Amino acid sequence: MVRRVVVLLLAFVAVHVTVGILGYQQPNEPMGDVYLVYEPWSRCALFGGIDVSSCTRSDAWAWPGITEKWIYPQLAFLPMTFAWVFAWAVGYTPAWAITVSLFNLVAFVVLVGSGRSRGRVLAAWFWLAAILLIGPVGLYRIDGITVPIAILGALWLVRRPFVASVLLSVAIWMKVWPAAILAAGFVAIRRRLALVWGAVAVSLATIIPVVALGGAPYVFGFVGDQTSRGIQMEAPVGGLYMFLAAFYVPGSEVYYDGGVLTFQVTGPGADVVIAAMTPIMLLVMLAVLIVGARKMWLGATFLRVFPPLALALVTAFIALNKVGSPQYYVWLFPPVVIGLLLDRRRWYGFGALTLAIAGVTQWVYPLVYDGLMATHPAPFPVFLLELRNLLGLVLMVWAIVRVLRAPTHRVARPADLREWVLGRRSVPARQTTT
Repeated sequence: MVRRVVVLLLAFVAVHVTVGILGYQQPNEPMGDVYLVYEPWSRCALFGGIDVSSCTRSDAWAWPGITEKWIYPQLAFLPMTFAWVFAWAVGYTPAWAITVSLFNLVAFVVLVGSGRSRGRVLAAWFWLAAILLIGPVGLYRIDGITVPIAILGALWLVRRPFVASVLLSVAIWMKVWPAAILAAGFVAIRRRLALVWGAVAVSLATIIPVVALGGAPYVFGFVGDQTSRGIQMEAPVGGLYMFLAAFYVPGSEVYYDGGVLTFQVTGPGADVVIAAMTPIMLLVMLAVLIVGARKMWLGATFLRVFPPLALALVTAFIALNKVGSPQYYVWLFPPVVIGLLLDRRRWYGFGALTLAIAGVTQWVYPLVYDGLMATHPAPFPVFLLELRNLLGLVLMVWAIVRVLRAPTHRVARPADLREWVLGRRSVPARQTTT
């Protein structure tokens, strides 16, 4: 067992060093967000008087999310500033890679445990393979910080629901996507109030200081920013427009939006699609949650509902979103890690498909990404991009089907709904052959 743990830890180091170096070798600035965005933002807040040119306000001190609107929730600022602990010695970009690697290491050690569980070991190998296949974008983005936090939160949902909720809520206040895992946990575990109190505690601990520092107008600024955005060129919903732009169909083109620092695509009817996608995404996620809740109410187990429900919600967050970046696909890792840990035989397929998606994602970004950034992108990179998006849609549908097919053992009575929601007791019900 000790040897197995040692091998995993050596593999962990090798994978992170390899991916960290690849960031310096690959084209199209896979580390660009770190030194072009995270470093200036954090520098302005910590050392505003030193480098005024990098601040976006007229004064030297600028706190994103507090003194000005920001595209991220406020706690995203914490890892960006924490990286300065190492930056004095190695520079900010390597310091960021070290920061993400340390977060990963903590979650990895907890995941592996003593090395006796085959499910845990398999999940650990999957995670390392996924990190390697998705490449630098998984390491040099804020999303990379949220993945290990989400894994820890998902691991502790049943035994330590309050702690799990705190961890997941911290991740949500860095990047919204872990809300999908928290929502799946609320449906699938009995101690739901512990999840509520954990989320409330973290939210108040975030909002009160922000308001006290004068950031009340910007507390939820990241929500409005996301809903008002156009169609990002990597988003699955933009696939048709990318092909139209690639083949020079009039009115369809890729353009750069300097306000949100990303490439977007437009074409015939784009405004209608922009307006419709967020409601569609939310409605699908709500419908999936309702299905999962009914399955649990009818007596399904945490084992059979939580992992596919979490994966279904996360993939819907990606596949039905008008905003889409390559780093979003690291969001798939926590649900699949948990699925492999808990029920590995039923999750081999999900794991294999997720690894395929990760590999194609790195092929798209950064390797052929320059072919996508033109007003009329090259057809082959567009094909690769949409292949990845199609695989993501397949993964979403597969996960939803798995939720729909989760076996149940009871028929719940409406009078028991309150007790089920509060998690006070199991629903008394007769047996069924479902």
